[in-house]
Amino acid sequence: MNGVLLIDKPAGMTSHDVVARVRKIIGERRVGHTGTLDPFATGLLVVLAGRATRLAQFLSGAEKEYEAVIRFGYATDTGDVTGVRIELESHAKTRSAQSLPKEEIEAAMAGLRGEIEQVPPMYSAKKIQGKKLYEFARAGQSVERHPVRVTIREFEMWAPADELLSANDDGSVDLRVRVLCSAGTYIRTLAEDLGQKLGIGSHLAELRRTRAGAFQINGALTLERLAEVCKLEILDDALVSPYSALSHLPEIELDTEQARRTMHGLALEFAPDGPPSLTDGDAIRLSLNNELIAVGRFDASQSVIHPEVVLRTE
Repeated sequence: MNGVLLIDKPAGMTSHDVVARVRKIIGERRVGHTGTLDPFATGLLVVLAGRATRLAQFLSGAEKEYEAVIRFGYATDTGDVTGVRIELESHAKTRSAQSLPKEEIEAAMAGLRGEIEQVPPMYSAKKIQGKKLYEFARAGQSVERHPVRVTIREFEMWAPADELLSANDDGSVDLRVRVLCSAGTYIRTLAEDLGQKLGIGSHLAELRRTRAGAFQINGALTLERLAEVCKLEILDDALVSPYSALSHLPEIELDTEQARRTMHGLALEFAPDGPPSLTDGDAIRLSLNNELIAVGRFDASQSVIHPEVVLRTE
């Protein structure tokens, strides 16, 4: 059992919980994922099973797409709906959430597109000094966090004009948005930054991941459906092969002798008719008859490809 499973994560479970459940359902000890979703979030979790767990490094940096609800009216200590309501700092401008004009919201969103810097939130799994930030936060400690550069390729309102802001009983309003961004982007931070630009407290009320790289949410299984698939003994139909999972990488089709050498971890001389425009350190699929034998790295100094992760042995 080697391949990728697309799981539609339910709210209320950690990504680790989902991995543990998948492990139990499919009866495979080696299970991992390519990118964490917060417990309150739902949507696409790319799960790797068997030897395919070794491919996480080639998938975790993929572009992500989300649908989210940003709530204006107050901020929370976690930046999302699970946190405790907090007041704005004294110097911040305050205003009514229900008075936000569409044009001002759009202008603020435009200022958050492109390459921007984000400070990782305290309630996140990012590690500093070998410890996850949320562990510091739960202990009442705050640590210095350096901003990181991320790319927000698309950030747009995701509702008809006449339904743009949905009012809540507590005076807050919800804005549904769609975000297309680089790996490592914190949508909670994006929600907070949008509120800061508008001079109003804000936080992330809902989050759903709809795409990760080439994988789409419409191809994902719920955990209940995964259990049914296993019971019906059709799990192979749900698995994405390692070869297909890495379709975004350039490929070299090996002959039998090259495949044998690759399985033994021996370097492959770079053929002149190989993939064009390779640069030093590029990852390459090494395959035989549409089966992924290994993933190699191009060494420009020697014009060879070194097998880095070998999936098949003789």
